[in-house]
Amino acid sequence: MEDGFVGALHAQQSFRRRLYLMLDGAADDGPGWLLHRALIALVALSVGAVILESMKDIAQRYGLAFRAIEIFAVSAFTLEYLLRIWTAPEHTPYARMTPTRARLAFICSGTAIIDLFAILPAYLSFFLGFMGSDLRMFLLLRLLRFFKLARYSPGIRSLIAVIEAERRALFSSATLLFGVVLFAATAMHVAEHNAQPVAFGSIPASMWWAVQTIATVGYGDVTPITGAGRIIAALTMVTGFVMLGLPVGIVATAFAEEIHRREFVVTWSMVASVPLFRSLDASSVAEIMRCLRAQSVPAGTPITRRGEEAHSMYFIAAGQVEIELPQNQVVLGEGQFFGEIALLRRTRRSANVRALCPTKLLILDAFDLRRLMRHNPEIGKRIEEVAANRVDFTRAARQGDIIEAEIISRDDSPLEEEY
Repeated sequence: MEDGFVGALHAQQSFRRRLYLMLDGAADDGPGWLLHRALIALVALSVGAVILESMKDIAQRYGLAFRAIEIFAVSAFTLEYLLRIWTAPEHTPYARMTPTRARLAFICSGTAIIDLFAILPAYLSFFLGFMGSDLRMFLLLRLLRFFKLARYSPGIRSLIAVIEAERRALFSSATLLFGVVLFAATAMHVAEHNAQPVAFGSIPASMWWAVQTIATVGYGDVTPITGAGRIIAALTMVTGFVMLGLPVGIVATAFAEEIHRREFVVTWSMVASVPLFRSLDASSVAEIMRCLRAQSVPAGTPITRRGEEAHSMYFIAAGQVEIELPQNQVVLGEGQFFGEIALLRRTRRSANVRALCPTKLLILDAFDLRRLMRHNPEIGKRIEEVAANRVDFTRAARQGDIIEAEIISRDDSPLEEEY
């Protein structure tokens, strides 16, 4: 009886883990891919229906269809929200919490709040509709579903990550921009307050002119008429181009580098799929995520070549790779890593590696690997142990003690010496 209960519990946890990977977008198989695309399409459909419903002619003609889309979308988003709450204990930052605390932490997170606001207006309008309330107030809340796309789109998540990484530079740019607005408004107040006391009678009133001039919209409702005022306006317009281009350039450059560096977004679940990192706390995993580069490799693509210099080691987030050893070929799968021996020994690669199927790799450069080993001695010790085991295996194979090799573990798979 007890064995049956334990088996059922493990089956439930396995199903929960599988469902979490599908919802998180880390599952690359057919059902996971289909679910991810279906949720994106449903968000776009529901937002488009809300927009078209605001047009009276279309709303009257297709009102029943809009109602059906709303009911279906709310039902699907409600189910998704509940499933995300149930699978919250599988999220790496909550792994050390009890299931109840993990679910409460997820409910209070920003993404969960957006998910809740995506469905809350429908339920509020249903209950308040019986009381004759004006339901137009929920129109804006229903459009919050648009922000759910940030969860499903790697590009949007990359852009959010870029903004977060460059927040200090962007804040400095905003501070400088406000300083320019304040200085231009003050100068125009001094130059124009006698000629136009209504428009430039105070610094706050002059700030409206400064904002629209720097933003280059120039409505024309407030313009200087004195010579000094026009000179100040010209300088303000030129300065506006520079100040507005500064944050745009920061974000564009950082985003281009991010896209070039990462072909897909490194998520918690990808890092957690590597057994080497499962024992780390949330802060350590977050630090490692900032060091990892991601790369998508098509099937058959060479990853490393024999004789080239070693600059990085690789973790397999999804897919399989083949190591071409002199005696045989070794296959590595999800969660395993390779390329660490050449980095530790600072030698050249001694084997070719190619992708057997479409593969996602997490790449850790040599500098970041050494820093990781210094900051996390246990991980460093584990990597060195795996490297030593692989070297011993290769030596035994060369002496004829081992003819064939089969990878049966996730972290201690043997590879050729100096690789």
